[in-house]
Amino acid sequence: MMTLDKQIRWDRLDNTGYLFPSIAGENMTSTYRISIILSEQIDKALLQKALDILLPKIDLFNVRLRKGFFWFYFEENGKPAPRVTEEAGFPCRFIRPNRNHSYLFRVTYYGCRINLEVFHALTDGMGGINFIRELAYQYLRLSHPDEFGSDALSADTSLNKEDSFVRNYKSAKPKGFVAKKAFLIKGKHLPDGEFGLMHLTMSVQELKKVTHAYGVSINEYMVALTAYSIYKNGFRGRSKGRPIRVAVPVNLRPYFDSYTTKNFFVVVSAEVSDTEEEYTFADILNICRDTLREQITKEHLEDLFSYSVSNQMNPFLRPIPLGIKNLAIRFVYNKSATANTTTVTNIGNIKILDEYKKYIKGFTANIAMSIGQDIKGTVLSYGDDFVYTFSTTLEDTSIERTLVKQLGEDGIKVSVTTNGVFYG
Repeated sequence: MMTLDKQIRWDRLDNTGYLFPSIAGENMTSTYRISIILSEQIDKALLQKALDILLPKIDLFNVRLRKGFFWFYFEENGKPAPRVTEEAGFPCRFIRPNRNHSYLFRVTYYGCRINLEVFHALTDGMGGINFIRELAYQYLRLSHPDEFGSDALSADTSLNKEDSFVRNYKSAKPKGFVAKKAFLIKGKHLPDGEFGLMHLTMSVQELKKVTHAYGVSINEYMVALTAYSIYKNGFRGRSKGRPIRVAVPVNLRPYFDSYTTKNFFVVVSAEVSDTEEEYTFADILNICRDTLREQITKEHLEDLFSYSVSNQMNPFLRPIPLGIKNLAIRFVYNKSATANTTTVTNIGNIKILDEYKKYIKGFTANIAMSIGQDIKGTVLSYGDDFVYTFSTTLEDTSIERTLVKQLGEDGIKVSVTTNGVFYG
């Protein structure tokens, strides 16, 4: 009897996702990590079983990257889930699909911590939070079978996979990126392959009191702290007229009523120029607040992504072979990569279902390095814990120490933990 072969599902990359396969490699991995800390030691076998159960339910992650003649695309991955391993290396290493059952993410664990690392072509932080949260729920159902019931996904988990860039595109706009070079942080690097993490944990309520007194948001405060810490560590006299420019990814979903789990963000920046006068922290805070508020409006955000969407939809560019597109994308990226000194990205406030809270103690997140940026920041909150994570390949920790000092001067108590690379 003749049987029909199962039709293989495929999907387009979103407008931002097209960038990452063209630029990623061992030295610029384009991955990010989200970690969840449980109240108990991780059982490897149960974590693997949880991943095996979950993956078929999340189409966004159940794919491999394919190379077409004109574009990269995603194709349904029929292989078993990637192998869960105990963490042995440094975070955010390049994900080699041929060593990972062709998947674009990895799951590792260490002690009580589960780590999810994701190739950015797949999704941004929201998609990553969706996945690791459901993975933790499934793991806890397996480790505490008498406490929890159904294996169904929670109502908070979106499965929407639309390209919200294309849906919200209105018309072609001028190019939306800054090409002028920014001040770049120089210094001795950690030994080859090493990657430093420093987690600063503080109280959300203490932060709110301080930021309310300053008249700024928590995000504006953290961006300004970062810019000020760079300013205080060798900026004046070494900038050659180039500004400190802090890139700030903005989640577009609240502005455009989107629930997509694909990438949906643009990048704005806060800029501090080199002048003869001495800036105080309050000065830099006002500069960052004002420049960010000028840029973070629905109209301006739409202008920023409309430029890149117009290129994607251009009928004269679409039939150009992928090899030529890759060369062009890398050229434009390399030209604009040094336009920012650093990046501070906000994953947001992470919420957990009540029944799982007693087992889930916290979260951290960090992003990988990129051309010209050897130190970056990632922030998130869970309950009353607010965590700022520095990721860096630099030996010197003066910038981190300055930031902690300013938090202390503002009356905010900080707990500091690292992955140990700064202590030799």
